[in-house]
Amino acid sequence: MKSEIPYNPLDKNNLGASVADALLERDKIALENIEQFIGAGIYAIYYVGDRQPYQLLGVNEIPIYVGKAVPPGARKGNFGLNTDPGQTLYRRLKEHTESIRQASNLDIKNFQCRYLVVDDIWIPLGEALLIAKFSPIWNKVVDGFGNHDPGKGRYQQFRSRWDTLHPGRSWAHKCRERGETAEQIEKEIVAYLETI
Repeated sequence: MKSEIPYNPLDKNNLGASVADALLERDKIALENIEQFIGAGIYAIYYVGDRQPYQLLGVNEIPIYVGKAVPPGARKGNFGLNTDPGQTLYRRLKEHTESIRQASNLDIKNFQCRYLVVDDIWIPLGEALLIAKFSPIWNKVVDGFGNHDPGKGRYQQFRSRWDTLHPGRSWAHKCRERGETAEQIEKEIVAYLETI
């Protein structure tokens, strides 16, 4: 006799999926048009232009990047519980807007996003499930989009794959050049897109 596993709405995967689904139900808005708001949470950025090899992402509703913005203190192990998040999520999206604007081969008009203000504890789980579901290119293949200026003394590290493919952030030029070229990274993207 077959045994059915009972559905548990409080299972962490089901709770995380409800956060991810709530984000995906929101309307997409132009990344450059986000207005100030208060809160921390998760977001998905979409590419809707026709630049090779990204153009298929917009057609298939696949985010190019998924991320989170946690309240102050969360990175030190206390998850920002009961901490005023301020404009954490808004500021993170504005940082991404500036990174895209600085890239010499991207146009901010080709980017949209969905974002969701989320209760502190569910932010990491919601982000992890969205990344697992969509395997966004800028999370999985072209790392470095979310990077900040590493600061003096750390410029000996290699330039990120994102900054190699999309040059323009002034601080990234101070980092060591990668051994791989933008063309090699782009070929990897094409191969990756064929698998999803």
